[in-house]
Amino acid sequence: MAGRRLHYQKRILLCFILVSVWEASSGQIHYVIREEMEKGSFVGDIAKDLALNIKELSSSEVQIISRGMNQYFDLDLRSGHLVVNEAIDREQICHQMEKCLLNFEILVKDKMRFFTIEVEITDINDNSPSFPVEELEFKIAENTGPGARFLLPEAQDPDLGTNSLQSYHLSKNKHFSLDVQTGVDGVKYAELVLETLLDREEQKMYQLILTAADKGDPIRSGTVQIRVVVTDVNDNAPVFSKSLYEASVMENIPKGSQVLTLNATDVDEGINSKIKYLFRKISDKTSKIFHLDSSTGQISVMGNLDFEDSKLHEMEVQAQDVAGLSTRAKVVIRVLDANDNTPEITITPLFSKVLESSPAGSVIALININDRDDGRNGEVVCSIPATLPFLLRKTFDNYYSLETDQGLDREKVSEYNITITVMDQGTPSLSATAYFPLEILDENDNPPIFKTTDFTFQIAENNQRGDLILTLKANDPDFEENGRIMYSIIDTNIGDALLSSYLSINSETGTVYALSSFDYEDFREIKFQVKAQDGGSPALSSNVSVTLLILDRNDNAPQILYPSTPTDGSTGVELAPHSSEPGYLVTKVVAVDADSGQNAWLSYQLLKATEPGLFTIGLHTGEIRTARFFLDKDALKQILVVLVKDNGLPPLSASVTITVVLADSIPDILTDLSSVSAMADPESDLTFYLVVAVAFVSCLFFAFLLVLLAIRLHRWRTSQLCDPQSVNFSGVPVSQFVGIDGVRAFLHSYCPNGSLTTCSRKSQILFPIGSCTSTLAPQQTSDKSGPLLSLEDSSTAEELQNSEQVSVILYG
Repeated sequence: MAGRRLHYQKRILLCFILVSVWEASSGQIHYVIREEMEKGSFVGDIAKDLALNIKELSSSEVQIISRGMNQYFDLDLRSGHLVVNEAIDREQICHQMEKCLLNFEILVKDKMRFFTIEVEITDINDNSPSFPVEELEFKIAENTGPGARFLLPEAQDPDLGTNSLQSYHLSKNKHFSLDVQTGVDGVKYAELVLETLLDREEQKMYQLILTAADKGDPIRSGTVQIRVVVTDVNDNAPVFSKSLYEASVMENIPKGSQVLTLNATDVDEGINSKIKYLFRKISDKTSKIFHLDSSTGQISVMGNLDFEDSKLHEMEVQAQDVAGLSTRAKVVIRVLDANDNTPEITITPLFSKVLESSPAGSVIALININDRDDGRNGEVVCSIPATLPFLLRKTFDNYYSLETDQGLDREKVSEYNITITVMDQGTPSLSATAYFPLEILDENDNPPIFKTTDFTFQIAENNQRGDLILTLKANDPDFEENGRIMYSIIDTNIGDALLSSYLSINSETGTVYALSSFDYEDFREIKFQVKAQDGGSPALSSNVSVTLLILDRNDNAPQILYPSTPTDGSTGVELAPHSSEPGYLVTKVVAVDADSGQNAWLSYQLLKATEPGLFTIGLHTGEIRTARFFLDKDALKQILVVLVKDNGLPPLSASVTITVVLADSIPDILTDLSSVSAMADPESDLTFYLVVAVAFVSCLFFAFLLVLLAIRLHRWRTSQLCDPQSVNFSGVPVSQFVGIDGVRAFLHSYCPNGSLTTCSRKSQILFPIGSCTSTLAPQQTSDKSGPLLSLEDSSTAEELQNSEQVSVILYG
């Protein structure tokens, strides 16, 4: 039974909530709900009433706009229902207004329409009647006759209708009764009526309880304690000069300012004529704003007046003498508006990001302006800076649309913080400012751009694989993918190989790396193109030309071409006649360096000699000459070690050992060697070995002559590659060679356009006609062109050691 009753009560409550839903021709929807409903309680079916599709419903399509009040309602996007967002206190919002209405707008963006929603808040009995004081004291003279009336304080109940104050009740006693009357304004007030004479000697004080009750469900009540003190006679009550006091004040009046002064008189004399002023009936809100001086009757401002909150304040005042006799009067204070409210700006963004290609006239946001002031104080003007590519267009009432006025360019301005300024027409004028951030979305309308159309970089040869060579940087003002640049090398051929086998580029950073070690002697520069392409759609790109110069390093030691190292095991000597004068050219050391520049500048020095000071060598020519006349004490066999050094950092060098014999001819060599041996030790067994050695050398000499003759015949045929008229031996002494390699070295050294292969067999060295210089660079060429003679034999590797021992026999 109890369950059925509870179900029945719930159904009644639901029917009360869904009292009425209607839509006016102007687009207004009206709902009725009770106050103090819990958060989430149902108010109305907005989706149904506005013909909205729940599946397409979202916070970006439907928006609640509240002007100048709390957000009391919310929209449930899943059901399309309007629900309570926070508890609503009708008395706090509407005070004593009979009809409490809350208005707000709902914006439906896809329909570009505003709907005014009106929610009526009905009253419930949620407030008990209350008295302004908890205890009241009356002093009644003992000679006061029956029928005397004493005005009692009025109870306050902010509820309406049957929920408000309905009746007063007085506790039982034999001396007093309660008379309840209704005033001209419909308000009930109670008076305490003396029924019988009081006898102060019998009882000095009486305790009474006055109860005020309403007829709500459930019934609520409030009480006040009344203490009656029996005193001597005071038979005249105070009288106000008028029953209604009125005044008007500006809402911005300073605190402490006087509003009006009450005036009451009492014809009694002495202490019985002393009057006390007090508020008899005043709301809690008004009591915090105005102050009544109990002695002077002066009403002053002690709180903040707000025209927008309350335009009128009503109260009742009471003048009471010491005996408790009193009278009442009504006070009405009107509040005048002052321009004290700045305009309020509500921005409803339709888009927070727009493409830079958006056409002029595109609506970005809706703006609502609200000024709570009245008259001209509430009239507003809305504007934005004229320098921005946007404009404000007034739609209706205080609504504006923010639109694009011209084309946008994200590369110039990527985002705007639009300043919206509102100014009212009051005096002085008040203004408000709001900011609307707007991001401009990028489109791929800019290709990557390099600082210049070509670049030149340098790298030293013999670099390591993976070395960073250079970094290219292109700039694309577009954003994100449209501005993300990918770098690539346009592949081409370098000789027989692809460029991609030498260089690699980081596609994200534009850093170019070496994939192999470069050799200056192979190639001296690499020209290629780098492509920069963005990630837009369609992709845009640009190219840049890059020249990479290979710098030379001192990585090749000097190569000694003459004298060359014999490969057949023979030894020989250079002949220097005994009659040689100082400056006589004995021989010349010829060397080349495959490097270039200062790395190929060669210098010669005599590192070691049997007789120091006997021979000198040209620092840059390599010519070995006698420094003085030969003496008898000089050894017949002179060993010279020549060092050839380049000018690189660090310098590299090579050395060669030359044997010089002081003799005019080969027989003299044998005679001198025999005499030297005999004089050294006539008794020694070395004589026998010396004779055998001389005989062996003689046989070997004739064998070499035969071989030399055969080689000369063979070389004669191949020597046709050289121009015989261009051979000039003016810088070389008249000598003959013994030893195959010696002959080869002589012929090749003085061939005018000889092609010599150094350690890598890739360098060509060209000798000009009659040249006796010490350095033969690869760039030197002869004035007369002719065939090139290449040296290729298995002994080449042995000839290129840094230290070479060459023995050559010269005769003439």
